[in-house]
Amino acid sequence: MRENRDLLDTWEADDVVQRFASDPAEELIAWALEQWGTRIALCTSFQAEGMVILDMAHRIDPKVRVFTVDTGRLPQETYDIMERVRELYHIEVELFFPDPRQVEAMVRGDGPNLFYKSVEARMWCCHVRKVEPMRRALDGLGAWITGLRRDQSASRATINKAELDAEHGGLMKLNPLCDWTSEQVWDYIDTYDVPTHRLYQRGYTSIGCAPCTRPTQPGDDARAGRWWWEQNAVKECGIHGLGTARRCDI
Repeated sequence: MRENRDLLDTWEADDVVQRFASDPAEELIAWALEQWGTRIALCTSFQAEGMVILDMAHRIDPKVRVFTVDTGRLPQETYDIMERVRELYHIEVELFFPDPRQVEAMVRGDGPNLFYKSVEARMWCCHVRKVEPMRRALDGLGAWITGLRRDQSASRATINKAELDAEHGGLMKLNPLCDWTSEQVWDYIDTYDVPTHRLYQRGYTSIGCAPCTRPTQPGDDARAGRWWWEQNAVKECGIHGLGTARRCDI
């Protein structure tokens, strides 16, 4: 693999998948941090998986870059754990916000709760508040790290530990926990005393914007509490290229 080069080609990406297929998540993270240095960053919304990845990466390199998207509609508990992360790990969390002009135009035209009106309206809100800020967050990077897991939902069932991110210009996207179970995630949290989002204590199994997330019931899909009013819709916001977003007329 060639050094001092940010973007990998398809052959190199496949090589990474094969190389780390059965290795611990920490091995992939350590290799990636050495490979890209300051040109790689960890994306987290401070859910359980993201906190595991953050803890692993910080143990390898305390200067690891961490970023998140603040949609402007997050629950207070998300800000609380964000502050806890800053204090405990002594890191700067890079925050990216939606363009206020886009938010203003969207809310003025379609209302503050447009996401309840249709799937298309919800996807447009996600696009403005999440997808566009994410594009800016990834600008200039060669790779990024996520906490995606295959068993979180059907739309994530085929993700690999490493894949080229065509949605963001061919960056390397790393999913070190893709083959982990929920039990493994929480075992790691218990073993290393990793801080967790307080909404888990109230029955939440997936946490996003406050008006778009609610607790789930035993036996529910992990993402059943996201956009629960939608029927037969993909439970994705578009950040990971697993959903679609377009301008809609309401």
